[in-house]
Amino acid sequence: ALSAGAVRNDWGLVEVRALFELPFNDLLFAAQGAHRAHFDPNAVQISTLLSVKTGGCPEDCSYCPQSIRYETDVNNDPLMELNAVIDQAKAAKARGATRFCMGAAWRGPKDRDIQPVKEMNTAVNKLGLETCVTLGMLKEGQAEELADAGLDYYNHNIDTDPEYYDKIITTHTFDDRIDTLDKVRDAGIKVCCGGIVGLGESRRHRAGMLAQLAAMDPVPDSVPINMLVRIPGTPVGDKMVADNEGVDPLEFVRTIAVARIVLPQSVVRLSAGREAMPDYLQALCFLAGANSIFYGEKLLTTGNPDTDSDQQLFKTLGIKPMEVEIKHKGECRKAS
Repeated sequence: ALSAGAVRNDWGLVEVRALFELPFNDLLFAAQGAHRAHFDPNAVQISTLLSVKTGGCPEDCSYCPQSIRYETDVNNDPLMELNAVIDQAKAAKARGATRFCMGAAWRGPKDRDIQPVKEMNTAVNKLGLETCVTLGMLKEGQAEELADAGLDYYNHNIDTDPEYYDKIITTHTFDDRIDTLDKVRDAGIKVCCGGIVGLGESRRHRAGMLAQLAAMDPVPDSVPINMLVRIPGTPVGDKMVADNEGVDPLEFVRTIAVARIVLPQSVVRLSAGREAMPDYLQALCFLAGANSIFYGEKLLTTGNPDTDSDQQLFKTLGIKPMEVEIKHKGECRKAS
């Protein structure tokens, strides 16, 4: 029997695969036990994601419409002006977000890019929001600069199992991703790290991805689980459409449940792909232990349910926004 919410970081691949093989009801029961041991089961953390620099990325991540290598309808836009970012952050807070995430489509930021990002971070912190950025791979000293600016979280997903990684990306390695995560941790910034389901990977690879996340020390504070959004013009998107492939929705719920069991203290975020999920599927994901969502109409470049439908779903399910204690430079205040 699984002890509800036991915290360990010695999950092996064989054990994680065995969780995936459990009867569905047993798996959800175990996940719900782990969830209740560490979290309010009816509270969900709300984040908003803004693309502050869109398109033109030189990498070949085969799912991403922002790569310069693929013909998609995503434009190559420069870094946004500070005031425009502040306006978006204010709007996000007014809609109930407690964390504001800013994404820039770079292989990694140049040193000259760090200063404007730091200014954005400081301004968003001042609004009483947690901050998160995703800027690609970091060079020496850049994580420390972001930490000095008060950055709360850095997002850098491992995307998939190390064994499957080079089927999806060839312009950088799995180890490159781990190197950036190490830099972030060493600088004292919280890690946001998850992956994507539906890249053509097997259940073994999904288990491998979660085993990697569970073996991190410390484990990521925030774990986004994305359902692939099949974007025309991207190699993975085109292949999945051509083969009429996609992840079975209940397999996605299983992935959320296994993530909750092996990462019992992490916030597990229902991320990309939520727009295509009917309410009952999202409800199952919350039952399986998801307790964070992105709120707002867009996720970087893909659609997301609008906030009205999210509020209606929360009302139907009796879910409330999670209260988050936000501490910056000695201040402590609650955002709710």
